[in-house]
Amino acid sequence: MALPGSLNRYLLLMAQEHLEFRLPEIKSLLSLFGGQFTHSQETYGKSPFWILNIPSEDIARNLMKRTVCAKSIFELWGHGKSPEELYTSLKSYPVEKMVPFLHSDSTYKIKIHTFNKTLTQEEKVKRIDALEFLPFQGKVNLKKPQHVFSILEDYGLDPNSIPENPYNIYFGRWIADGQRELIESYSVKKRHFIGNTSMDAGLSFIMTNHAKVKENDLVFDPFVGTGGLLIASAHFGAYVCGTDIDYNTVHGLGKASRKNQKWRGPDENIRANLRQYGLEKFYLDVLVSDASKPSWRKGTYFDAIITDPPYGIRESTRRSGSQKEIPKGTEKCPESHVPVSLSYHLSDMFFDLLNFAAETLVLGGRLVYWLPVYTPEYTEEMVPWHPCLRLVSNCEQKLSSHTARRLITMEKVKEFENPDEYSHLLSEHFLPYQGHNSFREKYFSGVTKRIAKEERCSHE
Repeated sequence: MALPGSLNRYLLLMAQEHLEFRLPEIKSLLSLFGGQFTHSQETYGKSPFWILNIPSEDIARNLMKRTVCAKSIFELWGHGKSPEELYTSLKSYPVEKMVPFLHSDSTYKIKIHTFNKTLTQEEKVKRIDALEFLPFQGKVNLKKPQHVFSILEDYGLDPNSIPENPYNIYFGRWIADGQRELIESYSVKKRHFIGNTSMDAGLSFIMTNHAKVKENDLVFDPFVGTGGLLIASAHFGAYVCGTDIDYNTVHGLGKASRKNQKWRGPDENIRANLRQYGLEKFYLDVLVSDASKPSWRKGTYFDAIITDPPYGIRESTRRSGSQKEIPKGTEKCPESHVPVSLSYHLSDMFFDLLNFAAETLVLGGRLVYWLPVYTPEYTEEMVPWHPCLRLVSNCEQKLSSHTARRLITMEKVKEFENPDEYSHLLSEHFLPYQGHNSFREKYFSGVTKRIAKEERCSHE
């Protein structure tokens, strides 16, 4: 344990996927557990090796109980650009910090991890033998050691140009592994109830971590679909609820999305999904409701709002309308019926979402959502803004050569007081984003051009 006010150095071994999402996830989780990033720690780029200053081993362990972007964490004992530098660094590491893990009653093993290069067994043994100057007193136990130590070597990011010697070498005591296995155990392929746009399990957990969801939080998804984001939040002990405008999806009715299955079964629904993972006790309810006309009383309810709004690609962007709003020339419905037939522009959807989050999130609560963008026209000014919400992070995931979606994380920093004033401010700020109301046409424009090009080539 570190002394009050001091920081221990730890080495994070990161997974090499969703690279832009890694730093916001680790920063959010450190903040959740009482740690903090320093400015010098934000220049990791694409490297899988990150050196962090963390107040205590407890915080390091809590971090690894949540992260899906990191593989392992180590207490860093030494670091160098060459073996000689590493040994010098290890010799200067305080012996009193080593002794509790090296005494004669303990068992241990040393592992070798290389990035972008494979070593022979002989090379591995040579590296381990070179550490004989360390004061190991215990016995080697390869099956169930009390302590595991690792030599980690970094050979860069280019598989076509692997150097003879590593760029960096690290030595540390293994503390804990991350939650990478959640990606497989919660895979959509194994899920009871899925839809056309069910969120990938890994991204669901990343979104939940960006939102700093914790035990006993109340989490809401206004475009809930088949509830994938609720599952990730419930896994970490939050109570979950949501709404969706699609009656069939909420009630698990209609055509199935799964291959070789025509209709959904009687027990295909969101509650069944949570039951599948032993999380039903965290399920509050899901309502058929229109996100453009929230049915909630005014007030603050939610610790986090996590959602994936429809972009108009595989799921239409619709809202309910009144008789007056039905376009001229359209047959009117009976007075008792509210048609779900009006288009819901993306700019209006995000305008409503941010206003709703500003009004219903607790102070310090977070909104995490996906924003679709047409890459050639994208600028940071197009990210929706609200005076009550602070932008925390903005990460890109490419969808095609010309489109992407950005994971936006915002935190409520000011109470929602004057909705009329906010509406005026927002309507001015949203002008740049209204160009994305045609996102669907722009998304398919690349497909149309590709087909036309293929047809030209076939005629030539």
